[in-house]
Amino acid sequence: MPPNTTASSGQQPGKSGRKKGRKARLFLIVLVLAIIGGIAFGAYWSISTVRASFPQTKGSIQLDGLSGPVNVKRDGNGIPQIYASSDEDLFMAQGFVQAQDRFYEMDVRRHMTSGRLSEMFGQGQVKNDEFLRTLGWDRVAKKEYDTKLSASTKKYLQAYAKGVNAYLKGKDGEDISLEYAALGFSNDYTPTEWTPVDSVAWLKAMAWDLRGNMQEEIDRSLMTSRLGPKQIADLYPEYPYSRNKTIVQTGSYDSVTGTYTQADATSASTAGTGLTGGTEAPAGFQSQLSGLYDVLDDLPTAVGVNGNGIGSNSWVVAGSHTITGKPLLANDPHLSASLPSVWYQMGLHCTSVSAKCRYDVSGYTFAGMPGVVIGHNKDIAWGMTNSGVDVTDLYLEKITGQGYEYDGKVLPFTTRKETIKVAGGTAKTIVVRETDDGMPLLSDRDDELVKVGKKATVDAGAPDRGDGYAIALRWTALDPGNSMDAVFEMDKASDWSEFRKAATSFEVPSQNLVYADGAGSNGNIGYQLPGKIPTRAKGNDGSLPSPGWDSKYRWTGYIKQAALPYEYNPKRGYIVTANQAVVDPDKYPYTLTTDWGYGTRSQRISDLIESKTKGGAKISTDDMRQMQLDNSSEIAKLIVPKLLKIDVADKDVRDAQKLLEGWDYTQDADSAAAAYFNATWRNILKLSFGNKLPKEIRVKGQCLWVERIDTTGPADEDQSVRECGQRDADQAQPDGGDRWFEVVRKIIDDEGNDWWKSPRTRTDEATDTRDELFGRAMNDARWELTAKLGKDIDTWSWGRLHRLFLKNQTLGTEGPRFLQYMLNRGPWKLSGGEATVNATGWNAAGGYGVVWVPSMRMVVNLGDLDKSKWINLSGASGHAYSAHYTDQTDLWAKGELLPWAFSEKAVDKKTSDTLVLEP
Repeated sequence: MPPNTTASSGQQPGKSGRKKGRKARLFLIVLVLAIIGGIAFGAYWSISTVRASFPQTKGSIQLDGLSGPVNVKRDGNGIPQIYASSDEDLFMAQGFVQAQDRFYEMDVRRHMTSGRLSEMFGQGQVKNDEFLRTLGWDRVAKKEYDTKLSASTKKYLQAYAKGVNAYLKGKDGEDISLEYAALGFSNDYTPTEWTPVDSVAWLKAMAWDLRGNMQEEIDRSLMTSRLGPKQIADLYPEYPYSRNKTIVQTGSYDSVTGTYTQADATSASTAGTGLTGGTEAPAGFQSQLSGLYDVLDDLPTAVGVNGNGIGSNSWVVAGSHTITGKPLLANDPHLSASLPSVWYQMGLHCTSVSAKCRYDVSGYTFAGMPGVVIGHNKDIAWGMTNSGVDVTDLYLEKITGQGYEYDGKVLPFTTRKETIKVAGGTAKTIVVRETDDGMPLLSDRDDELVKVGKKATVDAGAPDRGDGYAIALRWTALDPGNSMDAVFEMDKASDWSEFRKAATSFEVPSQNLVYADGAGSNGNIGYQLPGKIPTRAKGNDGSLPSPGWDSKYRWTGYIKQAALPYEYNPKRGYIVTANQAVVDPDKYPYTLTTDWGYGTRSQRISDLIESKTKGGAKISTDDMRQMQLDNSSEIAKLIVPKLLKIDVADKDVRDAQKLLEGWDYTQDADSAAAAYFNATWRNILKLSFGNKLPKEIRVKGQCLWVERIDTTGPADEDQSVRECGQRDADQAQPDGGDRWFEVVRKIIDDEGNDWWKSPRTRTDEATDTRDELFGRAMNDARWELTAKLGKDIDTWSWGRLHRLFLKNQTLGTEGPRFLQYMLNRGPWKLSGGEATVNATGWNAAGGYGVVWVPSMRMVVNLGDLDKSKWINLSGASGHAYSAHYTDQTDLWAKGELLPWAFSEKAVDKKTSDTLVLEP
């Protein structure tokens, strides 16, 4: 920003209007806009300031550091395809182009991963920064860069950073994006240069989203305050292996060689196990975890959905089942809806593939990180879904003096000081403590955890409480690794062998990797589970927090890469991954997790593939797209027949019940039946389970009268107490996902089960049976929708309830109202729902709004790569008034896909703008 230009929010509009300089004029215009909502002023601001930050996409620009010219060809949606003659030029250009479109997003991400959000946004982010500094993502990333990554990877990271910095050179904040102009009203923040470590650290944020079952560990422990062991077990049923297929269905673990082998085994080995059973969390630990949850829940949603409800679909069909005779591969990762989308579409092409320039790849990237994360090159294609393996454990630590107790000894903490700079405020210094194996104390960051740690009740064998217990985190991502190497290795892999070798570097986060190539007569398909996955001592399966003072609860090592499950060209001709169990435990000795997704989506996809291919029919690219859009509700198929048999007395409720007659269980946006069923399902969950959960898990602000746990008062004293929920609406339980499908499925035919019992209220009688509760839920749903959608059921539709709003993840959620209006978009009325293949997720405890979505969709055609299809949630640009800010969202909402050009000839045909970057 110009050093002689200042603006203060304390100035009067008249004075501000007389000052010289763009920031002062901008301040006046925005202030007037905020006061009177002047359309003309808003238009002027857009033209004079917003367009100034739009990228140059035509002509030429000179960049110091290039060895030769680079062509950047953008199609009608602003999606860039980069052509260069060396690897370094290719990745330098990638950094420059991504910064053109998305630098503000990149800058926010690096401040988040390094715990420096307060430098941009002030005092309100200090708590988040304290927690993120305690995790130390950027410190681990620096160790990775210094000690783990290959020389070539470092070279590419340096080239990428050079490209970003070439874009930043000579620019003020308001020249880069609208958000910087807005921040300038209260902050003199100026973007600093990009570093290679900034790129590496983003993988830590990705890993945090996909960290496994930490949330389930917390929730199970919280439940012990109100539910008994059997009740908790009811709410976490075992995976239905007999009904929903695992990912890997052939092969087994060979105990002699210690490897997973492709050939079928007649009997399963149990050698090397000792990962069965469970552990009890120390009593009282649930109160500490409530405080921890509050800290986790406050982390910025720019990372994702903070680990809750995340899923994804990917599947690959062999050429023997496709129209082209070569494989088709589909992928749609499910993440929280963000604006701009977390993904950035791009092609990276060497003009001539050689030792000097080795890449010809296209797909989905992260702005801020070089390479392509999901996509295809000229030989192979790959997709990813979250494996969900358990790579985190929480430990209760006994603190003694300056150390912690471990096997009867006191070990010293490793400590470091972290200074947090605060925009417009005073810097704050914190001390981070870690155990000898690198576990940070999360409880140091939250006063509530400290207080309850002093009161927590523990087993008789535990160390004396003293000053209390602390909570520490063990997580694979806090150990330096080389996942960044895997990105580049996969981008240039040419066959299954090279792809599997690349996967061995993909330590964190552990992902389900699906693969396809077009080699030979029909091509090949495959699956590999990669990742750094811990092994635990006998008696500790990672499902509950563990006592840190006992070494038998610590990790014992990691599963060898050669022992991880895989599959290659299975006879069935397809592989589906949708967060279901990876492998049958009878064929595998290691516990990967106790908290799989329950296979509702994966089994539906498998059924769709088999129904299409039965009788010899072939699958097309559009068939794959249609499968991605499948809106069928599996829980409706189970429950609706029961609902239709209930005799409903109220005429208005009976009219709503009739909507379900003849309904095909499809959750289209215009379906009244889908709206009524989902409202009924929400109320079934609330009555049978939600009202019985502890306050720490229920929706914030929803209050209930519950039986007092401590009933030591006088006999004539009221033994009930008013308890209000404490969790955000999109994170509360029961969320209505496929775990709850399985919970209800287990008891649906037990009409007198205790879960169907619901107490009397002022307006409703108590329920004792399933049908009584279902009838009450139908009644509650009818009047809930009457309030939301009107009394006339002919006007009801699922899309009116199930809406998507895209919000800028910083100023679009926390900024002034007028700025939110400028940065945010929506709503869109969506089809789909929770645990459907078209997984537009909603949280049944909190409401019907969309909380996570298929963040992109793609279908790769290995028979002709130029006939592949793709779509992004938003658009290529992060600039709020760019034509490419949300230009793909309408198509995405309709389930349409864009052509995905790959060959240079096809790219040229679609090119709208060409920019030449010159040395």
